[in-house]
Amino acid sequence: MTYLSPLGYLLGLEGAALLQALREGTGDRAFVEARITEIRTLLADPALAASPGVEATPGGISTAEVYREWAPVYDEPNSMIEYEEPFVHAILDRLPIGDALDAACGTGRHAAHLAERGHRVVGVDASPEMLAIAERKAPGATFHRAELTSMPLPDRSLDLAVCALALCHLPDLVPVFAEFARVLRPGGHLVISDPHVALSYLRPTLARAPGPDGRPSIFTEYHRPLSEFLAAALPAGFQVRHCAELPRTNPPASALAGVPRVIPAPDVPQVSWELIDWIPEAAKAAFHVPTIVIWHFQLGGERSDSMPGG
Repeated sequence: MTYLSPLGYLLGLEGAALLQALREGTGDRAFVEARITEIRTLLADPALAASPGVEATPGGISTAEVYREWAPVYDEPNSMIEYEEPFVHAILDRLPIGDALDAACGTGRHAAHLAERGHRVVGVDASPEMLAIAERKAPGATFHRAELTSMPLPDRSLDLAVCALALCHLPDLVPVFAEFARVLRPGGHLVISDPHVALSYLRPTLARAPGPDGRPSIFTEYHRPLSEFLAAALPAGFQVRHCAELPRTNPPASALAGVPRVIPAPDVPQVSWELIDWIPEAAKAAFHVPTIVIWHFQLGGERSDSMPGG
């Protein structure tokens, strides 16, 4: 069981803000005393005291359920996509035109970009709701409903694959990288983005009520150190061309300015983004961590279309 407490989450962010300031040398006396005062205020707040939290079961929400809900709103303003997309496109735009895969394509945002660049595009995703949107967004592409570990694509049929913000949903990277190595031609490029492990310690927990057991349930994600990507990619024959850890330069609270303070309802137990507006200065300091990791790999072998590093 995981105990979801709005007060506990806010106190955790205050502690993270203090530790970040100590590490970076930015925590002067005024900042530290402001955090201590804010912690005392949070502990005395009657609204937080009246919301003691709930126990939730990890792993009771499937990826399919979550993306069924997200599909209609996925293309709305999304800070993760806003950070990730320019960096991924900068890599993709330097690669030769060829046969390209958008793996776990979602609503087809990268598929559409690749098609506009002149690639022959195929997309793969397990969510029919997301694929329906992708087909409208990139009508010239071919889409398949399938898992990343078993894609209905011929061996050595692709020059390029991109997989964006999706590997965090898979428990094991090894079979995924093996599948990428199977479908790419020698010298083919693989561009991956994923939520950074550092962010996972700070962002709210996605929960729903009830889960299969009647209790509130938490969506499971797999946040990995960078070494796990290398442990899966290198034995599959991939070489690292570039790796970037993108920092979060703006706090999530910036998008919530003026929003009334909200405590998640007990029947929908969510330690939610709205809570961050309670402590914007602490949130800004705490969230000064890498948000997304970007990888550019190249499959070993013949490299007739090689390029300068990432």
